[in-house]
Amino acid sequence: MEKIALKQNIFFQWISWQFFDVPRSILKVWRNFLLFNLNFFSVPLLLKSFFSPWKKYKWLYPRGFDIGKYFEILISNVISRILGAIMRSFLIAIGLLIELLYFVFGALIFFGWLVLPAFFIIGLYYGFTNLF
Repeated sequence: MEKIALKQNIFFQWISWQFFDVPRSILKVWRNFLLFNLNFFSVPLLLKSFFSPWKKYKWLYPRGFDIGKYFEILISNVISRILGAIMRSFLIAIGLLIELLYFVFGALIFFGWLVLPAFFIIGLYYGFTNLF
């Protein structure tokens, strides 16, 4: 890369840096932020264990046949699973909302970087036209 950089003039080095090197780095960082957020909120794991009992609270059924105790434990286990699904759905929703925000702000930064030279040229043009 250094040999190629030595043969190019500074304008082509800047073009290469502005439109190839830095956007590649921005895309890598953006991807890392998106993957980190999914892992931070454990969205894939929460989707896999969506109907698992919350905090692994689970009651065991008795050995003998007691219909009242059987239904009490059944209802308790169902409530634990429903509570787990509700809590996981909130965590998944928050994680996906933040993922969407990372995606939008990452796209703004990426495309903002690409149009930054145009804003610079437009700013120079309007600056000199207002000056003279």
